[in-house]
Amino acid sequence: MGTSDADAPQVGPGIRRLRRALDLTLADVAARAGVSAPFLSQVENGRSRPSMGSLQRIADALDTTAVQLLASADPPRPVDVVRGGSASVSEGEGVREARMRPLVRGHQRLHALEFTGDHDWGREYRHRGDEILYVADGSAEVEADGSVYRLDRGDTLYCAAELPHRWRPLEAGTRVLVVGIADGVRVTDAGGG
Repeated sequence: MGTSDADAPQVGPGIRRLRRALDLTLADVAARAGVSAPFLSQVENGRSRPSMGSLQRIADALDTTAVQLLASADPPRPVDVVRGGSASVSEGEGVREARMRPLVRGHQRLHALEFTGDHDWGREYRHRGDEILYVADGSAEVEADGSVYRLDRGDTLYCAAELPHRWRPLEAGTRVLVVGIADGVRVTDAGGG
């Protein structure tokens, strides 16, 4: 799935705008996110791409989400085609590699992401809007509302707004599509690994 850096979403300007709107310095956000100020500066100026983990930590430091930062990378479009080989944000290597690819670009009324590879079971999500998880390939485990669900290829799980949930792939080659209302999300550390 080779994509060039030119195809990658440019999240830097959105990070800078939000940081400035919150009246925070580079050093403030870098310290909160656990990244260096020079690295954050390079991200803001488009000279470096953050990994999925770094993007999530920067989003947490700005009290937003990686989804919202990715959405702010492009203006909204009334019609947009996102090709299968479009750029994704990745983390890790080999069997621990995780990829997140936006399926809807720009700040729209919904978000849609494709996840492949490993996914952090320790991150619990709570969305302000409804969301569905659809397993396109493989299988996944989802914990929601005190129950654990196994989802196989073709299965969908619906999560109502504000319902805490987390998920992980159960086998190599799993692809999970996450579609929801783009009103925001809060991520907490569930303390699991």
